[in-house]
Amino acid sequence: MNQDQLKQAVAQAAVDHIAPHLNKDSIVGVGTGSTANCFIDALATIKHTFDAAVASSEATAQRLRDHGISVLELNSIQQLRFYVDGADESDQQLNLIKGGGAALTREKIVAAVADEFICIADESKLVNTLGSFPLPVEVIPMARSYVARKLVGLGGEPVWRQDVITDNGNYILDVHGLAITDPQGLESAINQITGVVTNGIFAMRSADLLLLGTPAGVKQLGHT
Repeated sequence: MNQDQLKQAVAQAAVDHIAPHLNKDSIVGVGTGSTANCFIDALATIKHTFDAAVASSEATAQRLRDHGISVLELNSIQQLRFYVDGADESDQQLNLIKGGGAALTREKIVAAVADEFICIADESKLVNTLGSFPLPVEVIPMARSYVARKLVGLGGEPVWRQDVITDNGNYILDVHGLAITDPQGLESAINQITGVVTNGIFAMRSADLLLLGTPAGVKQLGHT
């Protein structure tokens, strides 16, 4: 199986996982990126079984609408049963790095609201220690240089992703050279830098379930 086929397999596995728990009042949270797009396409096949979705980016919202799925603002709902999204990296404890698609802030917000966070990824994303994938950090534009200096002080090598403006109107710094042995500690430390909106470590709210695409089939990691 190639990488696209693995993504499609885990996307379908996520739909199969949530489908028995959906009803006409259910709201599904949906992430951003190529694997999340596969999930949206699979989710459309059961769109009659749930009420609507919450999107973590403008691009995701548009893809959902193109499939005829209603999209609600997060502020208008009180409960979110599932959030399904991909990841750039995951460790064995289901701590993640996300933000390759620059949607990390909204992804983190929707994940925080959801009862169950399901991560879908191909097996290349599973690592022993996070950090080989550069860590995205969303920053207020006027704080870019200041935050970059602070990130250097934490041992990183930040690079401004110059061609990207987030849906929130901010910049992304991609931090290279980190071996993230304490995901929660580093997530907290970076978020406390003035001018940081959030960073792409998902450890304080890690995934509950990782569906991992392998040539031998979809493997499940986690306690769900």
